[in-house]
Amino acid sequence: MNFIENIFLKMTWLYSWSEYLVTDIFGLSMNSKLGGGLQFFIYDTIKIFLLLGFLIFSISYIQSYFPPERTKKILGRFKGVTGNTLGALLGTITPFCSCSSIPLFIGFTSAGLPLGITFSFLISSPLVDLASFLLLSSFFGFKIAAIYVIVGIILAVVGGVIIDKMNMIKHVEEYILNIENVDTEIQTMSMKERIHFSKGQVKEIFDKVWFPILIGVGIGALIHNVIPRETIEMLLGKDNPFAVIIATVIGIPMYADIFGTLPIAEALYMKGVGLGTILALMMSVTALSFPSIVMLSKVVKPKLLGLYIGLVSIGIVIIGYLFNAITL
Repeated sequence: MNFIENIFLKMTWLYSWSEYLVTDIFGLSMNSKLGGGLQFFIYDTIKIFLLLGFLIFSISYIQSYFPPERTKKILGRFKGVTGNTLGALLGTITPFCSCSSIPLFIGFTSAGLPLGITFSFLISSPLVDLASFLLLSSFFGFKIAAIYVIVGIILAVVGGVIIDKMNMIKHVEEYILNIENVDTEIQTMSMKERIHFSKGQVKEIFDKVWFPILIGVGIGALIHNVIPRETIEMLLGKDNPFAVIIATVIGIPMYADIFGTLPIAEALYMKGVGLGTILALMMSVTALSFPSIVMLSKVVKPKLLGLYIGLVSIGIVIIGYLFNAITL
C-alpha cells in the first residue's frame, strides 16, 4: 500500500526530480522563497495533470455505463432516504463541476424525479467523485480523503432529505416543470466507443480545468512560500474561532473545481491550518461557487435557492467545526 501511495499517488520520485531541477539546473536554493515556490509549482502542476489524465479516462469509462437516461431511470425507482442516498452516490461517478451538474438537475426535475433526490445529486456531483478521492489521497492520504468523501455524501443526503420533506417543488420555475420529457432509447456502446468517449472527456475536462489548476497551484505556492505563517494563522488558524466561517465565505466567490483547490488546501495544511477549516474551504468552492448559484437562480425561485444555500452553508460550517475539534 505504501509503495502504491508513494509511487503513484504522492509521486515521491517526481518530488525528487523537481527538487533536482530547481537546485541543480536552475541553481536556486530550496530554502529561498523563489526556489521553494518554483519547486512547489512544478511538482504540484505535473502531479495533478498526470493523475487527472489517468483518473478522468478511467472514471469516464465507468461513467459511459451511466448516461443521463440510465441514471434517470435508476433514480426513478427509489424514494425517500434510499433515493437520496442513491442520488448522492450516483453524483460521485459524474466528474462535473457545479455548473455542469445543473443541466442534469433540470433534466431530472423535468422528468418528475423527487426534488430531494435531484438536490442530493446536485450537491454531491461537484463535491465528491472518484477522481477527487484519489487526488486527495495523493495530497493528504487515504484516511483524510475517505473522510472528505463520506462527509460530502452525508451532506448531500441530509440536504436532499430536508428539501424533500419541506415539499419545495412549487418553488421550481414553472418552465422547468413544463418541459416535455421524452424517453430516449438507451444506446449501448462498444469498447471502442467507450474508449473514444473517455478520451473525449479527458480533452473536454482538461480544456475546462487547466487554467484554474495553474491559478490554484500558483496561489498554493504563494501561500506556501511567500505569505508568512503568522498571517495565515491569524486568519485561518486553530486559535481563530471564526476560521471555519471565514474559509466558507472566502470559498464562495472562488469559481473552481476540486482540482484547482487542492494545491491551495495542501499549502494551508502545511501552514498548520486545521483540517476542518480546509474541508470547509474546499466544499464551499465546489458546492457554493457564485457562478453556479447564479445559474441555479434561473431554474429555482428565491425561497428554494435560499434554502439550498443555507442548508449547504450550515452543513459545511458544522462539518468544519466538528473536524477541527476531532483533530485538535
